[in-house]
Amino acid sequence: AVLHEGKVAEMRTGEGKTLAATLPIYLNALAGGGAHVVTVNDYLARRDAVWMGPVYQALGLSVGCLQHEVSYLFEPGTPADGAVPADMRAVPRREAYAADITYGTNNEFGFDYLRDNMATSREQQVQRPLVYAIVDEVDNILIDEARTPLIISGPAQEPTSLYQTVARVVPRLVEGEDFNIEEKERQVMLTDPGISKLEGLLNVDNLYDPANDVLTHFVENALRALAIYRRDKDYVVKDREVIIVDEFTGRLMPGRRWADGLHQAIEAKENVTVQRETVTYATITLQNYFRMYPKLAGMTGTAVTEAEEFFKVYGLDVVAIPTHMPMIREDFPDLVYRTHAAKFTAVADHIAELHQEGRPVLVGTVSIERSEELSGMLERRGIPHEVLNAKNHEREAHIIAQAGSPGAVTVSTSMAGRGTDIILGGDAKTADSDEAWARDHASVVAGGGLFVIGTERHESRRIDNQLRGRSGRQGDPGESRFYASLEDDIMVRFGQGTMGSLVGRAMSDDAPLESRMLTRTLEMVQGKVESHYFDIRKHLVEYDDVVNGQRQKIYDDRGKVLDEADLKAAIQAKVGKEITQRIRETLVGDPAEWDADPLLAELNTIFPLPPQIDAELVADNGATETEEAVLDAAEELYAEREEAFGEATMRAIERVVLLQTVDRLWVQHLTMMSNLRQGIGLYAYGQRDPLVMYKKEGSAAFGALLERIDHDIAHTIFHVAPAGQAEAGGAGPRLAAIDTKKTTTVLSKAAGARTSGAAQEAPAVDPSAPRWARRQAARAAGGSKKSRKRKGSGG
Repeated sequence: AVLHEGKVAEMRTGEGKTLAATLPIYLNALAGGGAHVVTVNDYLARRDAVWMGPVYQALGLSVGCLQHEVSYLFEPGTPADGAVPADMRAVPRREAYAADITYGTNNEFGFDYLRDNMATSREQQVQRPLVYAIVDEVDNILIDEARTPLIISGPAQEPTSLYQTVARVVPRLVEGEDFNIEEKERQVMLTDPGISKLEGLLNVDNLYDPANDVLTHFVENALRALAIYRRDKDYVVKDREVIIVDEFTGRLMPGRRWADGLHQAIEAKENVTVQRETVTYATITLQNYFRMYPKLAGMTGTAVTEAEEFFKVYGLDVVAIPTHMPMIREDFPDLVYRTHAAKFTAVADHIAELHQEGRPVLVGTVSIERSEELSGMLERRGIPHEVLNAKNHEREAHIIAQAGSPGAVTVSTSMAGRGTDIILGGDAKTADSDEAWARDHASVVAGGGLFVIGTERHESRRIDNQLRGRSGRQGDPGESRFYASLEDDIMVRFGQGTMGSLVGRAMSDDAPLESRMLTRTLEMVQGKVESHYFDIRKHLVEYDDVVNGQRQKIYDDRGKVLDEADLKAAIQAKVGKEITQRIRETLVGDPAEWDADPLLAELNTIFPLPPQIDAELVADNGATETEEAVLDAAEELYAEREEAFGEATMRAIERVVLLQTVDRLWVQHLTMMSNLRQGIGLYAYGQRDPLVMYKKEGSAAFGALLERIDHDIAHTIFHVAPAGQAEAGGAGPRLAAIDTKKTTTVLSKAAGARTSGAAQEAPAVDPSAPRWARRQAARAAGGSKKSRKRKGSGG
């Protein structure tokens, strides 16, 4: 009922969240709109689809599964074929979404939404309207991952050589002298001596001169890459490529890149190929994506600590579900050491002791770097062990399967913290016999179960609780203890003052302190960190809400363009609006002072004016009839183009021009809003609320964007033609790849004849024609007084 009603269910690890979700998923899928099950990685999406597929199929429902580059339908009996797993048939993505139930990661659902809103036809779109979703490990996806927006980007034009130049220079700066590190905010601040040194090294007079904005951007990123981001902690280098490590799960995130040039700065630091900086084509935060579901639910083992954020951001209540069996795991107080080295020595001693007793041990570390450091210490002591981190993730299933065996020692990053079930006694499937597994299982249970050791407090209590939760599942015995030191990252960034005063200077490096008060103090420090990151996420969603409203408007308008069979009226309205606006802005005041030539030049960029619309016509007829003449001529040329190209082709041209213009200007707008966001904090110095100013300036910019869209469409539609139809005005862009930035004139044959300069017979005067047209016809037949006078004076 909790999940069906759209709430978050906190279920302890091992309580069967995957099975518990079956009924609400089935119930909500019956409505026919599709139910989405969101997981943290491709492996879990694929595993759960195969596990639960038979249940749903027996109930008459189909099951789809999204993976990073492929999608499947569950079909029992389908043989494995290379990368395609058994019981899964590869299908187009649209078909996977058409299934009653679709499994996938938050990134796949979010990026498909963005790609759908970049599509040029409904047939290219894959998602149906969002109806219902259950998010597994909801705290990881909606809280931890929410700091990072989803971005679809393309290469920019910035040169990459400057990254290498700056990367060679910044290592010559000295921390504490040339720059200081702000650990809490993960920022680097140059000192005055550092600025002077850089100006000398880079041969510039003033680093912060506006002319050096680009260089300053490169320098700041290079400093952050050097001083803040660490190899084998924040990223790995694999096959000469920098790959981000997920700070919450410890897994590699291939294909993901840091924005604003940071990734390129790290590539230059590591001396690998520097890829071009990117331009954002489409972006959305996970908060705003998942808030589009009319009904959203989630489940996790750790949610109560974030209940306030779930309610404030997503409107979700958190309900704690009682365990099936009493939880008997014992969690010992933390041991706090002065130094990291002393702490790791104590951890290695404790592991050796437990291994000697035949206890299985799971050791959690905060990074690949730390896991390899501890592994080296265990190797030197001759203790057999397995290491599970992002570098050997392909052995994950095997390592976890044996992690509960007697005497097993498993050193892991956060990868082992979620979605893993460690069976006491090891994997029964690989045991020599059922009796042998039963003996091992009984031995481990009698010895006290799995012992979990945390080598450092994570920034979030939930991550620590997830690690602890690997032990004591479903009533099994177990124990856990965390080790900490004053040199741990969380202490350095957030709690050194608090813990330093509590521990005292008299404490020796090797002697730990152990008390419940210390553990509570550590948890208070974690609470400060969580509050800090909550403020960041709250800040992010407040600012993204501004862009979100604009995004919804653009995407809704795009959808109408895709659905509308005939866009002719809309296009002609934009052309008419642009013509009318130009004329009414120019032809004001005393007609004797009008200068028609600039106006005609501007109108000629919209469409090629016929020769009879000239300065003389403007002077003779006034503003109203000039407007009428230009509008009539535009409508006539539009009809001629439609006749020349064919009605179906003209409708296609209209659609492409509309979509490409909207997409091009939306990309520029996103860049502008990003730049505005980065500098908006300066308003605080003037005692003005940056968020209020961002909303105000963002709204003005969006109004200008809508005006520019209409302007560019009006200035483009007469200057494109379908591929293979060169016209009298020149080759011009083609429908196959319309470049909306160009305005090469491409005319229909009728319009081309009109501007060819050939002598034309004077038309008869039609009494029903507009007054401007009757005057023009009369002038063509007999000439006006002005024209006769000019001809006479010209000899």
